[in-house]
Amino acid sequence: MSKPAPDADARIAYGPDPNQFGELYLPRTPGPHPAIIFLHGGFWRAAYDLKHAAYFCKALAKEGVACFSLEYRRIGQAGGGWPGTFDDVRAGAAHIAKNLARYNLDPKRLGAAGHSAGGHLALWLAAEKAAPLRMVLSLAGVADLRRAYELKLNNGVVGELMGGDPAKQPERYARYSPIERVPTKVFTRLIHGMKDDVVPLEISKRYEAAARKAGDDARLIPLPATGHSELIDPQALEFRVISSTLRSGLL
Repeated sequence: MSKPAPDADARIAYGPDPNQFGELYLPRTPGPHPAIIFLHGGFWRAAYDLKHAAYFCKALAKEGVACFSLEYRRIGQAGGGWPGTFDDVRAGAAHIAKNLARYNLDPKRLGAAGHSAGGHLALWLAAEKAAPLRMVLSLAGVADLRRAYELKLNNGVVGELMGGDPAKQPERYARYSPIERVPTKVFTRLIHGMKDDVVPLEISKRYEAAARKAGDDARLIPLPATGHSELIDPQALEFRVISSTLRSGLL
């Protein structure tokens, strides 16, 4: 995060707000390319933007998978949190889905992926059907908002995101917590470090169990010696697992 982000191949606005845009990273091979909509993490807070995932997205493009890194309004910004954050993710995904041919992206090989809070948004996006997703990949995603609220992750950030606790906003949690939206009928993989002290492994375990019970093709891939941030470090060994998982789901 201390390094300047690499340049994207295109910056694509999907709305009038300064945070309603995405950055597209393209492979250098002939297309049409398989592609993912990538949602960055940072506990939905304004302090973290899409730039910290730029090297990860660039590395995926070098592996042959185009990456549309989607920015969205976040907690601490006008319109951030419920419902604006979710509205942005839905609108951004729908926009790129309508413009796949323009950027030489294959409409039959489109996925969504995200890290941490972005993993939550990617899983939720699969349930929303805003784009024709072939697969979804959650990297240490906050897949269960009720449980994350109970655990008081990041000083109670889920309550800030949702505008209240599950008892006060039950309908919001029912619609926006991925575990409550299964089955999605989208091929689903969850990668989570067993040494993650930011988002505990149990959250991905709970989602996998619920999704499989509902009939989804969902599988958790736990990584024994892995924490939280390694999952978006293209120089970490974990990147090979992530890249191969994405390519196997899209190619």
